[in-house]
Amino acid sequence: MPAVSRHSLLPTVQNLQDHTPMTDPTTPTDSTAYQALIDYFSNSKSIDLTPIAHPDSSINKMVDGHEKSLRKAAVLIPVTRPQADRKSQIILTVRAENLRSHAGQISLPGGTSEAQDADAIATALRESEEEIGLRAEQVEVIGQLGDMALPSGFQVTPIVGLIESGLSFTPCPIEVAELFQAPLDLILDMTAYTTSVMTFDEKPRKILELYYEDYRIWGATAAILYHLAKEVSKSRE
Repeated sequence: MPAVSRHSLLPTVQNLQDHTPMTDPTTPTDSTAYQALIDYFSNSKSIDLTPIAHPDSSINKMVDGHEKSLRKAAVLIPVTRPQADRKSQIILTVRAENLRSHAGQISLPGGTSEAQDADAIATALRESEEEIGLRAEQVEVIGQLGDMALPSGFQVTPIVGLIESGLSFTPCPIEVAELFQAPLDLILDMTAYTTSVMTFDEKPRKILELYYEDYRIWGATAAILYHLAKEVSKSRE
């Protein structure tokens, strides 16, 4: 797909500061995180498709009421099934450095909807295969989250799918510099996320961040994952 259709999913970041921890009393451990995720999507009554909000209210105001004019996109949240010697992980990508925008940033596999896509699930699976070589038949889709409207002109639907541990991936070198896996228990730990301030459209904006080893997950990707953590946490209360 054209580069612009995927690269525009995140705003540009500048001038980071003010790391403020998030807090929440319900923090799943490695032994409970995967089961909590499964339980959440197994209970249709608990699933909330409320749109995903930006942590900065001014960004929400920018996109509010414009949803119908936004281009449809979808991302996949690939969750590995735990094994006796491997805990559950989420697959993330590092964008290639040669990309025209957002080079080197961390994202979920996905991109813009195309005419042949029946729905958001089809978009997420097709894009994941193109981007990281994850075939549709290797993914068990268990649900989705609410849409997230972005000021860059996209409405992104996150799809959650289970995959086996230890799969071999074939990243597209034009788009993906690196793949890595972050522990599911970290992703679902609301207290692991921090807020930070960036400059976007010449104004300071609040964003979410999550650090894992040397990786900094921020922006729309962090907001999507934090929303997942919040929804799973609420279902366990």
